[in-house]
Amino acid sequence: MSERLNMLRTFLASDPDDTFSRYALAMEYRKLGDHEACVHELETLLSKDPKYVGAYYHLGKSLIMLGKHQKAIQIFNEGIVIASQVSDSHAVKELKEALIEVELDVD
Repeated sequence: MSERLNMLRTFLASDPDDTFSRYALAMEYRKLGDHEACVHELETLLSKDPKYVGAYYHLGKSLIMLGKHQKAIQIFNEGIVIASQVSDSHAVKELKEALIEVELDVD
């Protein structure tokens, strides 16, 4: 197990509401190819902070890697709504592109 993974877990053990550390842990899992753990961490993050816009894109992408295309579509749509609410036009664009890509794969 990576030293970075252990460090991030330690941070979260001392502060489970630390959204940045949780996001970093999810990205570390994604980098290691553990998409189930990535999904778990991002879902936990979004349950605590639904306006953490960056999590929606990576959650959707990891769901696609797990073959959960319909759930990814739902997450991308939710992310578009939240990103629009917080005026993050870059995230809206990325999420819309990801949504189109997954919808084309499903059809």
